[in-house]
Amino acid sequence: MELHHSKHHNTYVTSFNAASEKMEEARSKNDIQTQIATQPLINFHGGETIHNTSVAAPNPLTINTGGHVNHSLFWENLAPKSQGGGEPPSGALSKAIDSHYGSLDEMKQKFNAALAGIQGSGWAWLVQDTQTGAIQIRTYANQDPVVGQFRPILGVDAWEHAYYLQYQNKKAEYFNAIWDVINWKAAEKRFQ
Repeated sequence: MELHHSKHHNTYVTSFNAASEKMEEARSKNDIQTQIATQPLINFHGGETIHNTSVAAPNPLTINTGGHVNHSLFWENLAPKSQGGGEPPSGALSKAIDSHYGSLDEMKQKFNAALAGIQGSGWAWLVQDTQTGAIQIRTYANQDPVVGQFRPILGVDAWEHAYYLQYQNKKAEYFNAIWDVINWKAAEKRFQ
């Protein structure tokens, strides 16, 4: 995880900053073509929502970013066992999990199945529907962030860089082991 944090996450931040500078330069020059070409880089690497309100653009562009945001939430979702990692959730989140999935173990099984079903790279998230309050498991490709009517509660990175050094091609072992360091206290705070 140290390599994951210091190299991969750092690359998202560095690349987002470079793309943001390129976007600002393109905006100042009213270079719509470069703005459009830069959007995917900001989306993939970024860490905030950017609104393009350029007068030259017929419709303001909203760009939701993922790499930095997803990883920032991911690090908050982890804690060593000595600091509560792996301790089951309590309170309202525990009740929601039990109500929707029957038990924490059932939720973990469904979550791991969702992770295993990701084709290529992506994330699985326990999310809360902001309209109904219900929780559910959703998967997102690549660095696509949780957006719209859903709020991220807990996310697990299913990219190879998250597990390959320790687990090689045995990603299911990583999916099972990650629960030993999940910081349910952070997830509970997001849920509330």
